[in-house]
Amino acid sequence: MNQTEREQRWSRLASLLVPVHAPALATARRLCRTPADGDDLYAVTVLRAFEKLHTLRDESRFRSWFFATMLSRHRSHCRIRFWRRFVPLDHAFPAGGEPAGDDGSRMSDDAWRSSRLAAALGALPVVQREAIVLFELDGYSIEEIAAMQQASIAAVKSRLTRGRDRLRRHYEAFEASEPYVRRMRATREGASA
Repeated sequence: MNQTEREQRWSRLASLLVPVHAPALATARRLCRTPADGDDLYAVTVLRAFEKLHTLRDESRFRSWFFATMLSRHRSHCRIRFWRRFVPLDHAFPAGGEPAGDDGSRMSDDAWRSSRLAAALGALPVVQREAIVLFELDGYSIEEIAAMQQASIAAVKSRLTRGRDRLRRHYEAFEASEPYVRRMRATREGASA
């Protein structure tokens, strides 16, 4: 491919990405454990979309094609991420304290809920996590998710049902340990005061 063809392909991709950029980036960040990993997933997906743009036959289906590409990249990343289980948890997440709001607690509570949600979603199998994020958080229809995941509508419904059941069990187990969590939070807040 010569320089002119590359520039034309980038121009075409950029024009197709304009309406899906923000939702696709948000979805990538929700699928991954950290925003930085989500940004990496999005960037890798854009590069893959550039390589395979010639296979897109109907530009009106770009959104589902792009999301299918992103989900494929996400699954590949999850399969080869085996080495992460050897990384100590202290190094798995960004360092630094939790943000504090004006009253010293609001932002901390938001961060606490966010980390609980990330842990709950992270415990789901990849295809269930994708279905939950796309349906519950991003608002896509079951039919759209089926096209993105390249699965049947029944498979997507099953993934949503099973994912919701796992999330419910995760939160029930968390609430069962709530007295412990309250003590830990009180200790943490007392240490920061």
